Amino acid sequence: MNLYTAPDPNDIERVSVEPVNARRNRQPLYAPRKKIFPKRAEGRFRRFKWIVMLITLGIYYLAPWIRWDRGPYAPDQAILVDLSSRRFFFFFIEIWPQEFYYVAGLLVMAGFGLFLVVERAIEGDRNARMKLDAGPFTFDKIRKRVTKHAIWLLIGVATGGAWIFYFADAPSLAASLFTGSAPAAAYATIAILTATTYVLGGLMREQVCTYMCPWPRIQGAMLDENSLVVTYNDWRGEQRSRHAKKAQAQGLPVGDCVDCNACVAVCPMGIDIRDGQQMECITCALCIDACDGVMDKLGKPRGLIAYATLSEYSSNMSLATNGGQTAIRPFNVRNDDGSFIPAVRHSNWRIIFRPRIVFYAVVWASIGIAMVAHLAFRERLELNVVHDRNPQYVLESDGSIRNGYTLRILNMVPKPRDVTITLVGLEGGTMRIPEFGRQDGRSFTVHAEPDAATTLKVFVTRKPDGAAINEFLFVIEDTDLADRATYRAAFNAPGDVK
Repeated sequence: MNLYTAPDPNDIERVSVEPVNARRNRQPLYAPRKKIFPKRAEGRFRRFKWIVMLITLGIYYLAPWIRWDRGPYAPDQAILVDLSSRRFFFFFIEIWPQEFYYVAGLLVMAGFGLFLVVERAIEGDRNARMKLDAGPFTFDKIRKRVTKHAIWLLIGVATGGAWIFYFADAPSLAASLFTGSAPAAAYATIAILTATTYVLGGLMREQVCTYMCPWPRIQGAMLDENSLVVTYNDWRGEQRSRHAKKAQAQGLPVGDCVDCNACVAVCPMGIDIRDGQQMECITCALCIDACDGVMDKLGKPRGLIAYATLSEYSSNMSLATNGGQTAIRPFNVRNDDGSFIPAVRHSNWRIIFRPRIVFYAVVWASIGIAMVAHLAFRERLELNVVHDRNPQYVLESDGSIRNGYTLRILNMVPKPRDVTITLVGLEGGTMRIPEFGRQDGRSFTVHAEPDAATTLKVFVTRKPDGAAINEFLFVIEDTDLADRATYRAAFNAPGDVK
């Protein structure tokens, strides 16, 4: 006989709240916005959320102001998207447009609430905000609303202002913004980002999470039976009762859930996690904090709502229902003293290190290692060659054949250097660079500007010798830095062009 007696839950506050999308009353997919007034929650996940937010926002606002010395020929801002020069600087890394696959790699690795705080601080917690919203427009209500929206706009301005500092030198741009001398594009960008942040974060936050955020729609494809998700463990929670002792005296099964609705009250999306996984859930875990607080007051184990896997849930549900043959019987999973029987499965940190996760971690790390290795050994000198299309060749008065080419030498280091251009192959051929006069030769030295492309017009000439091979190499080389680049070009002659 199970002697466990549930504590009296009568002293637990029952929150009067209705989930916005309850299972018993599903709404259309595209429904008008319903105002949600989440209650403040306290707990470990709430603290973790604040710590992460402080760290990430700190990085976001402070990163543009960090300096990084790259020498006199490059900007000294550590993180900078230089649109005018088409560069992305990240500390010691410099990425050019043709190397943007590095950023794609970072996105692959990365792929693998502030407004609500202001609202609560000014208008009070859930009950106070609901009362204020339903009440008439008094001076106090107008004052609070104006203050709230003004702070929301300031947050939007701060967000937009911080973003544009990633695209120009932060101290110089900040000074010009306050003196009115900044480019119009800077003010327009701040205005657009302020408006979108204010509207999406302040006025439409529930719609953004439900309709605009892709996460609810892709999470199903990313989960398996061993993925940790926020779960209501109804195998120990049902049947719900606020009068546990009376129900037990009548021999009725009583679960741990006292139907206080605390999990619904704290949810920023206004859903009831007890209805199961839902598209609106943003996995913030505030319902876990709220439920753990109630369990602590009742003297029951935490975890009625917890991060759990489908595998654990199914196993425990099978115990509570005798393999699915009966309704949920909470005493099936408990000892006489109220503790869980050994067969009940609980989440374990070792689940993180299952083969699938290890494989994903290896792939993720491999992408990072490959990117770092390629960055460390990549050539910082590139050569692009374009053959003249019209005319494709010229017959000179002495019978020689001349082809014209446009060479683009890309010096991807932040300092000037001298680069040697050499003609390899094409026996008997010479080249001439008009910028250097009328001198012919097979090798020239040109000056390459730092972090820039140097464009040269080159004419290659040779005597007609009937040779079948009309290809040769342009070779550029900087012996000081041991950088070298080649380009295989074609030399057109009469009879070659169709």
